[in-house]
Amino acid sequence: MKTGYLWAIASALLVTVAQLLLKLGMSELPDLQLEKQWFDLHWLWANIIPISVVFVGLIGYVLSMVCWLLTLRTIPLNKAYPLISLSYVFVYILAVVLPWFQETLSWSKTIGIIFIMLGVWLISQKTEQTTSH
Repeated sequence: MKTGYLWAIASALLVTVAQLLLKLGMSELPDLQLEKQWFDLHWLWANIIPISVVFVGLIGYVLSMVCWLLTLRTIPLNKAYPLISLSYVFVYILAVVLPWFQETLSWSKTIGIIFIMLGVWLISQKTEQTTSH
């Protein structure tokens, strides 16, 4: 397997972790009134854990972008870009399986995930080069 494909999968996994952390952190924060809370040290300290979780999620996005840039060095864009959609698969599965999210499994979403995986597989297949005469 080309190294670029590993970077693409790492990018999708990091985006998945980032999404889950952002959801988890934002779910624990009280309603935000940005003009007040960002300057209120008591509020910031009282919410340090969910704010930290959101911050780590943002770092996950940055690391995902680094992996994506490394992907683009070695894989054609039309092969690499569909691999990003694997994050939809990962997020759905983990949001259903992990107890913190309490998301429900549904047939329609599961069928959609199967179509995404099938599409990624079809696009990643080698195609024969045709020559014009």
